[in-house]
Amino acid sequence: MKTIAMLAGAALLSLGLAGNAVAADGAALYTSKGCAACHGADAKTPIMPAYPKLAGQNAQYALNQMKDIKSGARNNGQTAAMKGIVMGVSDEEMQAIAEWLAAQ
Repeated sequence: MKTIAMLAGAALLSLGLAGNAVAADGAALYTSKGCAACHGADAKTPIMPAYPKLAGQNAQYALNQMKDIKSGARNNGQTAAMKGIVMGVSDEEMQAIAEWLAAQ
């Protein structure tokens, strides 16, 4: 009985860690969530001059911008296009993307 409980606990723990591991991969999220389509694969070469270069941006600033666009608090410039993108990105994923951008 003790062994079954330990195995069940280990299984639940591994599921939780697996979810966090995916969210922690900012580079993969940046690509899979669609950011690279406009801001460039390297976050330095956007497809249009009006789109910002995101590489090297302060992580907290980038996170705040994404959250403000998602909530509607920021509603100017290209935010209409961005809102559709960030609606499918969780807060944890935004954090991972922001941290990855800051490291570029």
